[in-house]
Amino acid sequence: MNDRSPVEPPLAGTEVEQLLGSLDRLRGTFRWKAGGLDAAGLATRVGASSLTLGGLLKHLALVEDDVSLARLTGGDLAGVWGPLGHDGSADWELRSASDDSPGHLYAVYDDAVHRARERWAAVVAERGLDGAAHLSDDAGRHPSVRRVLCDLLEEYGRHTGHADLIRESVDGLVGEDPPG
Repeated sequence: MNDRSPVEPPLAGTEVEQLLGSLDRLRGTFRWKAGGLDAAGLATRVGASSLTLGGLLKHLALVEDDVSLARLTGGDLAGVWGPLGHDGSADWELRSASDDSPGHLYAVYDDAVHRARERWAAVVAERGLDGAAHLSDDAGRHPSVRRVLCDLLEEYGRHTGHADLIRESVDGLVGEDPPG
């Protein structure tokens, strides 16, 4: 994905088009906020927070695969992330990002988004938004595909806001959308 192109959901699309379009807009905005930085820029922290843009790139990459592979379809997350060194510990991706080059972090994120787009398209075509995700709670109830997608939108909204603050502290870059 070109990290400089704004992505807009359709003005009057279907529910699927609106939700996936909103997700792509958040992805594009996040990628723009994290884009084009060197290792120092990706390691910048704001205040007492330990979040970095590099950590967020790796975290959202892991989230993309966790949601679109494990939660939606029951696929094996370790098959994708084991070769990348994931040890299963909490916040591994946030801690380990400082050991990765900018090129690696951008590639991990971009590749995960590409895989997730393909998985979302397949799941929505097969089950629609009302279909059940693989994930279940302790009572064996499965959330709908819609619910899982809304949870992913929430995750992106939160972290895109974090990225906005961190990036402004790196080089003053501000704005809601990438330039056209």
